[in-house]
Amino acid sequence: MLRAFKRAYLSLVKFLEASINLISDSELDSLANLLESVYREGRKVFVVGVGRSGLVGRAFAMRLMHLGFSAYVVGETITPSARAGDVLIAISGSGRSAAVVATAEVAKSLGMKVVALTSYPDSPLAKLADMVITIPGRTKVSQEDRWEVRQLLGLHEPLAPLGTQFELVSQVVLDSMISELMYRLGIDEEDMKEQHANVEA
Repeated sequence: MLRAFKRAYLSLVKFLEASINLISDSELDSLANLLESVYREGRKVFVVGVGRSGLVGRAFAMRLMHLGFSAYVVGETITPSARAGDVLIAISGSGRSAAVVATAEVAKSLGMKVVALTSYPDSPLAKLADMVITIPGRTKVSQEDRWEVRQLLGLHEPLAPLGTQFELVSQVVLDSMISELMYRLGIDEEDMKEQHANVEA
């Protein structure tokens, strides 16, 4: 018998619906403008995140690739070097994930533009960033900064109340950004299919 499923499901849907009024239109428009210029100028987009935020980032990088962007996930073996003018999209609910902050520091030293998706606009990541997209979701920051250490110590945030909200809203924001870019760039689903993997079994 399901005891928490429907309550969690409806809570997440309600939060997701309400979140659209908590995200700045000007921040989203700035991100769309930046990505459009990156595409038109042939620059690269790199995405970084740890844990489930990293999975959200991977999904976004995949969709950017389908649009024809040169998009990469930081840490993959086939990720190329970055240059000044390229963009790093860094995803961290707390804005304090050590690996993400460190990557943003390197990106800044290379002259890249850093975009932070975080719930904390005063966090170390946000302070490094050229652009911050404030995503509602987290209500508490873990005392341990490093994601890997939190996992080893068993310090997992509760499922729906904390991390899940940030990750869910981030996923929907970034997928909606793909739709905005499709409109701006005149790309349709048939065009995207041309970029889809075709060597799968």
